[in-house]
Amino acid sequence: MRRTSNIVLAGALLTCILAMVGVSFAAVPLYRLFCQATGYNGTPQIGASTAPGRGTGVIEVRFDANTSAQLPWRFTADQHSITVPLGEDTLASYSGRNLASQPVTGVATYNVTPDKAARYFHKTACFCFNEQTLQPGQSAVFPLSFWVDPRIATDPETRDVASVTLSYTFFRSLEDAKRGGNLDQAGPHVGARASLSVSGLNPGRNSP
Repeated sequence: MRRTSNIVLAGALLTCILAMVGVSFAAVPLYRLFCQATGYNGTPQIGASTAPGRGTGVIEVRFDANTSAQLPWRFTADQHSITVPLGEDTLASYSGRNLASQPVTGVATYNVTPDKAARYFHKTACFCFNEQTLQPGQSAVFPLSFWVDPRIATDPETRDVASVTLSYTFFRSLEDAKRGGNLDQAGPHVGARASLSVSGLNPGRNSP
C-alpha cells in the first residue's frame, strides 16, 4: 500500500515538474505574442502586409542605430529622420561595415518608441532576425519598408504623437540579445522581401 502511494506521489511530482518546465519555455513566446497583439513595450504590430493608402496627415519617423559591444561593426542609419504621409508605404535603409579582420555575423532586433504608438507602426519588409555575415572590411546596406496607420491621428491616446523612433540594435547573436533583455521588447520578423545589398554590388552606397 505504501509503495503504491509513493508511486502515485512520485508521478504527481514529475507531472508538476514537467508542467513548470513547459511554462518556463512558453513564457517568452507568450509574452512576445502579448506584446505583438497590444503594442505593449514598443513592439510594432504585424498587421496587414500592404499599406492602406494615404490618409490624412503626416508623421515624422526618426531612425536610431545601435551596436552591441561584442560586435565589431559600424552600424548607422542612412537618414536621420523623414516625414511620411500616414497610410503610405515608405522605404528607408541602414548601413553596416565589418571593422574586424575576419568574417563576422550579426543579427538585428528593433522596437518603436513611444510605446503607445507601436501598435500603429507596421513593418512590411526588414532585415531583422536574419543573420547577416560581412567579410573583413565589407560594407552593406540594409533596406526596410514600413507604413504608419492613419488611425494614430484619431486615437485619443496617440493623436498628440508627432514623431516616432524606429530603433535597431545589431548583436553577435540572438542569444546575446536575449541576455541583454532586448528580445523582450523586440518586434517580430514580418517580411523577408528586403535583401542585403553588399558594397561592390550597389554602386554609390559603399561606406568609406
